[in-house]
Amino acid sequence: MKILIAPDSYKNCLTARQVAQNIGAGIQRIIPDAAIRDLPVADGGEGTVQALVDATGGEIITTVVFDPLMREVESFYGILGDGKTAVIEMAAASGLELIDETERNPALTTTYGTGQLIKKALDNGVEHIIIGIGGSATNDGGAGMVEALGGNFRNQQGELLDKGGLELKDLHSMDLSAFDQRVAETKFTVACDVDNPLTGINGASQIYGPQKGALKELVGQLDEALKNFAALIRENLGKDVEFVPGAGAAGGLGAGLMAFCNAELKPGFQIVREKVHLDEAVQWADIVITGEGKMDHQTPFGKTPHGVAQTAKKYAKPVIGIAGTLGEGYEALYEQGFDALLSITDKPMRLEDAMRDAGQLLQDTAANMMRLVVLGAKTLDWRKE
Repeated sequence: MKILIAPDSYKNCLTARQVAQNIGAGIQRIIPDAAIRDLPVADGGEGTVQALVDATGGEIITTVVFDPLMREVESFYGILGDGKTAVIEMAAASGLELIDETERNPALTTTYGTGQLIKKALDNGVEHIIIGIGGSATNDGGAGMVEALGGNFRNQQGELLDKGGLELKDLHSMDLSAFDQRVAETKFTVACDVDNPLTGINGASQIYGPQKGALKELVGQLDEALKNFAALIRENLGKDVEFVPGAGAAGGLGAGLMAFCNAELKPGFQIVREKVHLDEAVQWADIVITGEGKMDHQTPFGKTPHGVAQTAKKYAKPVIGIAGTLGEGYEALYEQGFDALLSITDKPMRLEDAMRDAGQLLQDTAANMMRLVVLGAKTLDWRKE
């Protein structure tokens, strides 16, 4: 029996590779000679770097950059197994989780650290950079990223703007004469699963500003600042990114990457699917197993397990989902390509206990799952007789 194990990570608990290894160990208790292939996957959010590095035999590179408030922080990016592709999670440099709740203020936060990660990846001679842009603390349209790569922005008096989204209201001119020339020679792909424009009632400031610490009055000011930024981009670069779907992702970083790096925005899972050659792996398998920490009514909206299930169904392969917990509305997933869904918790327990014992729980669940698979096979043989 050939079994493909293609899970996402269990957030703050196990990496996708660790999840796959524990499931595999449980399977081998019941079928020691099963042919098992581990294929860590992700959807462009947290864990994407690790999953792609693990799946391609690449490496994680740790480095120090500036956080959203321009303080040094240890960060990372990945170089994939081909040696030519880098993968970055903007949240590792400019993410909301890097600053305390009391410090959250999108008027001040910057994507400068994300630009530093891009520069460090370019220093490695890569030809393609993949950037996951979820979980941002920023609303600066990617201006900080541009500054880290050598560009600068000035007000009407010719003074350099300070960092932060609100500064863009005073933006009068931009200078890209020292902008890193390697950017133009590099392919940029952005993992983006939202379709918000840069500005307006569904834009970056209005929809995501409040969760980053913006009060009502500031939200309007930030939106006006991004409108000014979009106008300068049109005037100087001849690109109209203001209302492109996804431009508002990560506080407008989607727009900045399109405008200054000629980036293509694609659904996160689609990018990962192509890079790890998921289709080929699914065609090889007899059974496909996927999962993540929680599967529920939100799983069909760009989440890894749904993407794996849809790929498997394309090739008429049975799919089993194993989750840390099955949440509200998970039953609908049976209509989205899943043949079976299992939770690893085997009794009432506290979240911290489930996370501590997740590896063992995964193994036990996978073993029980395979007992049922074997029983089903025996039942079919009996019926044939």
